[in-house]
Amino acid sequence: MSEQLPSGGVELSPDEIEALDARWSSCWSPSEVAQRLAGVGTPWYVAAGWALDLFHGRQTRAHGDIEIAIPAASFPEVRHRFPGHVFDAAGSGRIWEDATPEVLAAVHQTWLRDPATGNYLLDVFREPHDGDTWICRRDERIRLPYGDLIHHTQDGIPYLAPELVLLFKAKRARRKDRSDFEATVPHLSPAQRETLAELLDRVHPGHQWIAALQATAGGS
Repeated sequence: MSEQLPSGGVELSPDEIEALDARWSSCWSPSEVAQRLAGVGTPWYVAAGWALDLFHGRQTRAHGDIEIAIPAASFPEVRHRFPGHVFDAAGSGRIWEDATPEVLAAVHQTWLRDPATGNYLLDVFREPHDGDTWICRRDERIRLPYGDLIHHTQDGIPYLAPELVLLFKAKRARRKDRSDFEATVPHLSPAQRETLAELLDRVHPGHQWIAALQATAGGS
């Protein structure tokens, strides 16, 4: 995705950004999203905090929204699964309602809106890729086949590998991200912890989680 934002859109004030929480109050659950995308041909997966809960096999905390990710080129296929809904693009404190192709090419985050209520139900990340190879938007040198990064629950819901979820959470490392890290790392395999440490060293050199992972490995 291009780093330069397109023209137009609405810039949100801090109060308007805070008020968005209420518009996500009726967002779908992972199982509801999976039902609506059943049989879709493109790879997709639950991302962020919900992905970690799917990894744990239970909900560990409240979630303000739900995010999934898809290959950017597959967005039309996914979009057709939600007739009667509108996709707004979001980025850098702005919203582009019913986003045009120009906006979609520049902003990777897309919010599914119910036009009848104005509520948001699903956040769709349109990720860079090369055919069937996923490309990390934080560092394009990190490339993996979709089959290697997508895990599944016992009932078939796809979710992002936990070590990659934590890689994305490391950038901001908010309180909930730190909590997710502490709750998840003990359940990672040694190989997953090693992979996470290597990726953090590449994307966020010197990150405090690297030392924590090394300490965990030393104590195992």
